[in-house]
Amino acid sequence: MPQAKHKNRTVMLRAMSFSSQVGFTIVFCILIGVLLGQYLDGLLGSSPWLLLLFSLLGMAAAFRTLFVLVKKQQSEEKK
Repeated sequence: MPQAKHKNRTVMLRAMSFSSQVGFTIVFCILIGVLLGQYLDGLLGSSPWLLLLFSLLGMAAAFRTLFVLVKKQQSEEKK
């Protein structure tokens, strides 16, 4: 019985780790895009176009990274 508890705890901790990693990844990808866009808009005076462009690029990077993370998680579960 203690092994079953340990396995359940390990599975729960892995799930929590994965979900927090996904959350942080999405937030930071978008945040980096927004901050870079704001900085370049201020530097070049092209407001708000670079902010919009880099925000969209940040979202695309977040979805791509999310796809990679899910694919990696699925391959680990098959083992």
